[in-house]
Amino acid sequence: MHLMEVVSALNLPKTSRDDVRDVLEQLKGLGMAREMPGNRYRLEKRTRPSTPAAAPAPATEPRGDELTGWITRHPRGFAFVAAEDGGPDVFVPAPYVGHSMHGDRVRVRTKPSPKGREGEVVEVVRHGVSRVAGLLRIRGDRHWIEPGDPRLPEAVDVVGTIPLGVKPGDEVVAIIETYPRFPGERMEARVLGTLGVRGSAAVEIEKIKIREGIEEAFSEEVLAEAQLFGTRLRQEEIDAREDLRHLDIVTIDPPDARDHDDAVWAERLEGGSFRVVVAIADVSYYVRPGTALDESALDRATSIYLPDRVIPMLPHELSSNLASLVPNEDRLTLAVEVEVGPKGAIKKHRFLEGVMRSRARLSYEGVARALHFTEEGHPQHEAETRLELLRTLWDVSAVLRARRRQRGSLDFDLPEPQIVLGDDGEPIDIRRSRTDPGVRKAYGMIEDLMLLANEVVAADLSRRGVPAIYRVHGAPNEAKIEIFAELASSLGYQLDEDAGVHPGKLADFLKRVEGTAHAQALNSLLLRAMQQASYQTTNIGHFALAAPDYLHFTSPIRRYPDLAVHRVVRDLVRKDRIDHEKLAETLKLQAAVSSRLERRAMQVDREANDLYRAILMKDRVGESFDGTITGVAEHGLYVAFDEPFVDARVPIDTLGEDWYELDSLGLRLVGRRSGHSFALGDRLTVRLERVSIAERELTAVIEQKLPDDRDLLAPRGDAEPRRPRSSAKKPERREGKRARAPERSSKKKAGARGGARDKKGRDQKGNARAVERKRPAKKSKSRR
Repeated sequence: MHLMEVVSALNLPKTSRDDVRDVLEQLKGLGMAREMPGNRYRLEKRTRPSTPAAAPAPATEPRGDELTGWITRHPRGFAFVAAEDGGPDVFVPAPYVGHSMHGDRVRVRTKPSPKGREGEVVEVVRHGVSRVAGLLRIRGDRHWIEPGDPRLPEAVDVVGTIPLGVKPGDEVVAIIETYPRFPGERMEARVLGTLGVRGSAAVEIEKIKIREGIEEAFSEEVLAEAQLFGTRLRQEEIDAREDLRHLDIVTIDPPDARDHDDAVWAERLEGGSFRVVVAIADVSYYVRPGTALDESALDRATSIYLPDRVIPMLPHELSSNLASLVPNEDRLTLAVEVEVGPKGAIKKHRFLEGVMRSRARLSYEGVARALHFTEEGHPQHEAETRLELLRTLWDVSAVLRARRRQRGSLDFDLPEPQIVLGDDGEPIDIRRSRTDPGVRKAYGMIEDLMLLANEVVAADLSRRGVPAIYRVHGAPNEAKIEIFAELASSLGYQLDEDAGVHPGKLADFLKRVEGTAHAQALNSLLLRAMQQASYQTTNIGHFALAAPDYLHFTSPIRRYPDLAVHRVVRDLVRKDRIDHEKLAETLKLQAAVSSRLERRAMQVDREANDLYRAILMKDRVGESFDGTITGVAEHGLYVAFDEPFVDARVPIDTLGEDWYELDSLGLRLVGRRSGHSFALGDRLTVRLERVSIAERELTAVIEQKLPDDRDLLAPRGDAEPRRPRSSAKKPERREGKRARAPERSSKKKAGARGGARDKKGRDQKGNARAVERKRPAKKSKSRR
């Protein structure tokens, strides 16, 4: 049954759909229901004895295995535990999360379930969050904080003296003094001070960091260890290394990059082959296992990139200075030297500990201009004087990319936001990044070289049977690919049924749709159908790259798995003895932690982008924007504006006096009576109606459909017929009324989700529910 059919069968108002969905999610967690495509659910059939007398005596339920991991709680109550054993996440139904909090390290007792591992929390091993942010409330002698995080208790009691100047209603930060020890026990915290002006970018970013347990500052112990290395290399360190300083090796990065962890050089050989050196900052020389630096690096696992700053994995003494491959300074490197054949085959390779000196810091824009990929921007002297090197690097990139495409590597093309900040740190514009095709070529050139190094290292370690942390990406779920194929077919694009096991067919499909009206939507939908890449010690290959062996090696300044792999490669170069069993256990834990914290960084990145979008648009309510429908759901539409690069939700209750329903494929909302529809790829003019900084959400209403040639949706099967757009009349909209079924009483017309509405039809309670949509994390290079 469709979600709304369940609502109707229960004789509930349409506004109860979220509550019904919550119950269905709980039934899914208990294995009693299963979610189907198109917001439909089915009852899971359970066999039972024909009569009670025939039923066997109930057996004692086994205790199951116990494991530790980090819990991620959902606002609806259930949770997932990222297991430290390297296995799949453990689903924890709401009744079994105990007194654990979001971000805690917990011990869970597991049992198998139809959808994987399920369990209950039996112990909180370590709390992951030490601070809490929210509004200070005072009533009589009672002081409490209302956290902004729905995964935390509704109220946190305040203990101790409140600092001077802090008053009720302020946004405050407090340190947690007492954690709940059992369900229902209250949390207590001591107020440290105010955060600042509510709704400003600085305050909202700080609240995100507090909620996720992100500490920006390093401990004194960590800083002391980093400072022990000084600011320059010692002569004995240089003498112990292979000297690469004679090479005209360069870094190529964004203009504002501060950490330079890779440099490249290449030359042509006889017969059309190439000699390539990819030199990577030797972070493992400085960050040794068992040190405070190492523990801190693993606790962060990845640098976090925000619009106004970078929260680095390593202290600036290393990440921006001694370990960074800055120009004209001697630096330690762990390099990969590869001989690449004329058609991209790897002839031979070797690893080496070296000392290098970057001869120039090139930018992607400067490289693109020097290679005549673009006429935009200003020439960069360092790039213009290295045309032969850059042409050689480009030719290497071209043969590598051709070989990768031949084997079926996927190349998703999705825009990323580029947030422009003013002097006060507030956003003044949001653009699509890398819109210049020439600059994209320069980015792609470096990505090809980084992929080369990553694959060469992975293949070498796999062949030797040495434990390592691999970057794995499994084949997509067959059912999801079948659904995607049906979606694509409805839009007029055919996809082979067995494409889910042949990445080359998916790559061909992406090539065919490139430049079409639905290219962005299809790229996004296919990305959602894919599994998420992760770090594992079991090498299952990388489906999207069509690579049997792949790992991360090229960014040890900002990613812990790269650092861990460097240590393994160093042992091989030095021919040190490796304890395979001990190393495998260590790497398994590091892989699990890295995968979990990578997901956290991606979530923070997405939320920060949504926050800056909301702040940018808060003073533009009432303005009209042209845009494209990029998402369709049972509760409304998502429209991406042409300019600036933001998107808004159009609630279903603003579409008109019809009852709009999602079609079976989730591609369009169709009016039951009129047949009017709003489909993926439609062009619209919308008016921005509401901006919620707290919810990171923009809400808009449709003013008109824009005529274009994008109507590729043909009626299929039992789908409602769609009127030709040339004759379709824009649905009329009454202010303050929601879309409803013909039989709805006048009493039930008022207010979205049951809230009172003002004269402009806006929900005064602001109860619009944000829906998480998968987007790629912002990466400067080697984003796979």
